[in-house]
Amino acid sequence: MSINWFPGHMHKARKEIAEVMPQVDIIIEMLDARIPFSSENPLVNQLRKDTPCIKVLNKADLADPARTELWVQHLEQERGIRALPTSQQEPQAIKRLLELCEQLLPERNLELKGARAMIMGIPNVGKSTFINILAGRTIAKTGNEAGVTKTQQRIKLQQNVVLTDTPGFLWPKLNPASCGYRLAITGAIKDTAFDYADIALFAADFLLEHYPDMVQQRYGLADLPQQGLELLDAIGAKRGCMRKGGVVDLQKAGTLLIGDLRTSQLGRITLETPDMVQRECAEAELEAAEKAKEKAEREKLRQQRARKKYR
Repeated sequence: MSINWFPGHMHKARKEIAEVMPQVDIIIEMLDARIPFSSENPLVNQLRKDTPCIKVLNKADLADPARTELWVQHLEQERGIRALPTSQQEPQAIKRLLELCEQLLPERNLELKGARAMIMGIPNVGKSTFINILAGRTIAKTGNEAGVTKTQQRIKLQQNVVLTDTPGFLWPKLNPASCGYRLAITGAIKDTAFDYADIALFAADFLLEHYPDMVQQRYGLADLPQQGLELLDAIGAKRGCMRKGGVVDLQKAGTLLIGDLRTSQLGRITLETPDMVQRECAEAELEAAEKAKEKAEREKLRQQRARKKYR
């Protein structure tokens, strides 16, 4: 899958965040509860040092609750990190964030000295809606598409907390490669940047392995396919996504599947677990090491040939 991950304005956002982070007392990172690892920004762990961090697992109403609990436990193993599952349907849970700010700054009397907080998150994670609920008024522009927030802004909240909002952006290298597919599936990447059939095949294979009953029930399938391509064919046939000659239109069938997944029509689904991403990262590191070894061997061979040539 080929995607332009890091447009020019994102370089600017990255630089601004690096400049502001040392000045804040607490970091709020919004994650998509369906993909907590893939939606995480490596810059947070690189730059936060001892600064407390609240990982907000937003859209928890769309995610598998058992897997969300696994992620909360996993994230909170790291010192100075608290995890908070939230959704737009539960504004009271969102307002718990201010309580967590106080808990993570136990030596600070917020009435005497306010806290400086910075919120960040990938595009379309629901950050602007979250801020509006937190502030109790419409401040941040919202929209169901990637990249609505364009510039930093500062917002005064209750409990004497000043929040710096930052543009949502993706980082330049996504590793392992499956992260890119999950980000595309959940809508973090603009639909014009990828092929629906491509990401739908990835989603179909995943769903058959992890949520087969939901798939079978949603599409009324008598027999469950064994492979993602067969599932797209079955969905296309059931829902009339056909081309001339009776061939299934994979693009239409894929668009339908991704739409159902994004809107929770299949049920509450989480696309990754802590164990899964640990395996994937280990495999990616091994693959990277193999590629580096092959590259070094090619370079060594090239140098040997060059020496022979000039003898």
